[in-house]
Amino acid sequence: MEKEFNVTGTCVPEIHYIVDTSNKLEKVIKLIEKGKYFIINRPRQYGKTTALFMLEKTLTQNEEYSVISISFEGIGDLIFEDETKFSKGFLKILQRTVELENLEIAEFIDRGKEIVENLDDLSSLITKLIKKINKKVVLMIDEVDKSSNNQLFLSFLGMLRNKYLLRNVGKDYTFYSVILAGVHDVKTLKVKIRPDEEQKYNSPWNIASDFDIDMSFSKEEIGTMLVEYAKCNDLTMNVAKLSDRIYFFTSGYPFLVSKICKTLDEKIYPYNKKNWNVDDIDKAVKLIIGEVNTLFESIVKKLENNEELYDLVKRLLINGEIILFNALDPLINLGLTYGIFKQGINGVEISNKIFEEIIYNYMLSKSRTTYKDMSKYNFKDKFIANDGGLCIEKILLKFQQFIKEQYSHIDASFIEREGRLLFLAFIKPIINGVGFDFKEVQISEEKRLDIVITYNSFKYIIELKVWRGEKYHKRGVEQLSDYLDINHMNRGFLLVFNFNRNKEYKKEVIIENDKEIVTVYV
Repeated sequence: MEKEFNVTGTCVPEIHYIVDTSNKLEKVIKLIEKGKYFIINRPRQYGKTTALFMLEKTLTQNEEYSVISISFEGIGDLIFEDETKFSKGFLKILQRTVELENLEIAEFIDRGKEIVENLDDLSSLITKLIKKINKKVVLMIDEVDKSSNNQLFLSFLGMLRNKYLLRNVGKDYTFYSVILAGVHDVKTLKVKIRPDEEQKYNSPWNIASDFDIDMSFSKEEIGTMLVEYAKCNDLTMNVAKLSDRIYFFTSGYPFLVSKICKTLDEKIYPYNKKNWNVDDIDKAVKLIIGEVNTLFESIVKKLENNEELYDLVKRLLINGEIILFNALDPLINLGLTYGIFKQGINGVEISNKIFEEIIYNYMLSKSRTTYKDMSKYNFKDKFIANDGGLCIEKILLKFQQFIKEQYSHIDASFIEREGRLLFLAFIKPIINGVGFDFKEVQISEEKRLDIVITYNSFKYIIELKVWRGEKYHKRGVEQLSDYLDINHMNRGFLLVFNFNRNKEYKKEVIIENDKEIVTVYV
């Protein structure tokens, strides 16, 4: 069977090109070997189900272990109506899982379904089941989010917790290791210790070990999948450069890595397999950003349903604020859980470039109706140079004209609040379909936001900042000069928002350390 890149469901090595994650699996197996209970909580489409599949495949090769892998996906709500339905339903799921491997154990579970009436009965049957199997039984439960808000499920976890504690002191038999997989960390959820103690709560899963294994793909790991693809299709590709570019856009987010590769294989080179180049990666990303898929819809929905999270993302992405990273902050933690945030060098960051573009486009669409018509100002053909690049100076001056003609001093508070997003909306139609405009927050007292535009093979840096006086302005110019130097560029652009009543709409060229900085004031 011809292999393909997979972006839906479990990745299977025999039929899919996959990343070699053996080093990660080894770390997970060490937790299992120590009899740990733990949670793999990662964002949607982050490879959790595939990780469980690969773990099961590896462990079943060891006669010391018996693996029971189940999922709460699609089980419905009826199972959570009472302890009887849950206990019988849980055993039914177990039975279906093991009957292909061990008919005797499946029949034992089937008989048990007839006698269990509550969680105490289920606990007793689990004890007998473990003794009968007579191996180290590893229980894996995928999609626990489907039930993690249910009190009965939390009571079930509490039962497993008690059995774990009793096992450690030689007073019970239970699963050797339990792995829960889902988006949320159920360790933070609370369950009543006893029904008659209404005010006493405890985590049903505070026995869980920390799972701090990085499940994102490194550049080297991405390369292993590209090597396999090249070998299968008799290609010779610069794997290091391609991996680096894929990582630049995805930060190793598993779904996005596979999505780029699948787009290249099936949409850019659907018939004749050819060597990929870096420009091909960019083309694939442009196609992906224009798509509607469940992951992107999920991110937008999370922002749409949480105004505080939306505002925090806007402050970070659009306004260029530096937000210190603190995983204990509820909003930051929520953004981490959904895969929107990551911990960067200088604080909280959007987790990858593709999500940045998806969120940015979404925010533009929400704001479009509040902005005045730009169409007669930002018509694309006016700003394309003869060499195929962009006339950035013309763009800035046209934006200046737009602000001067369409807004007055009474709009100052609006411009101060929306100015950055307004400019981003202005340049979007100009570069759309050809280039990218990445937002790079730079540490400074002015909360600078640098727009790094790539258009065809050209690169431009535009700094956005608010006027706060000559002293800060000079410091900002020096910082931009340094940033240009780091990027081996001699020319940059500065867009200054000045909210003083007597401001002057002007343009000036500043030379700083042999760098030419075209500055436009609005």
